[in-house]
Amino acid sequence: MLSLDPLGLDSVMLAEVRAYVRVDAGTDDNVLAACAVAAVEHAEQFTRQILIRRGAKDMVTTGSGWQILQAMPVQSIEGVTGIPAEGASFPMAASAWEAKISSRGEAYFRVLQPGIAGRAEVSLIAGLSANWVSLPESLRLGLLRLTAYFYNNRDASDDAGPPAAAMALLLPFRRIQLP
Repeated sequence: MLSLDPLGLDSVMLAEVRAYVRVDAGTDDNVLAACAVAAVEHAEQFTRQILIRRGAKDMVTTGSGWQILQAMPVQSIEGVTGIPAEGASFPMAASAWEAKISSRGEAYFRVLQPGIAGRAEVSLIAGLSANWVSLPESLRLGLLRLTAYFYNNRDASDDAGPPAAAMALLLPFRRIQLP
C-alpha cells in the first residue's frame, strides 16, 4: 500500500476517506491513499502551509541577513547544514545561526557565521496540526472533498478541476505572502 506516513497521514484518515467516498475497507486502498496524498499536497500548495506536522527542509543563502523561511507554520528548527560551493556540507553550530518564530508560525532565519558555506539547509518541524484528527473540521472536510474528487475523476477526460466547494473550504487557511 502507498505510504501515507511522509505527509503525516494515518489509518484514521484513510478510514474517514473510505466512509466519505463509500468504499469498503480493503477496496481500492492504494488508489484512495494516492488520492489522499494528492489532496493534501494540492491543499498545501494552495494554502502555502504544511497541514500535518512533520519534518521539512528549507534552503537559504548565508549572506542575506534575515530571511523568512518558506515552510509554514514552523514549530521548531532542528538543525542547520552549511553547504559550500565546493567540498562537503557540514553541520553548523547553533551559535552560527539565529532563528525567530512568530506566533503565526513564520520563521525568520539568518546565518551569523557562515564559514565557507554559501547556502544553508535548515531542518525544521512544521505543520498546522499534530495529526489528521486535530485538523480544523472545515479543513478536514475540504481535504475529504478533494480526495473524493481525485478518486471519482481519476479517469475523466473532461476534468474541469477541483470543485469550488472544496477550494472554498481551504480558502480561510490560505497564507498570502507579500513581496
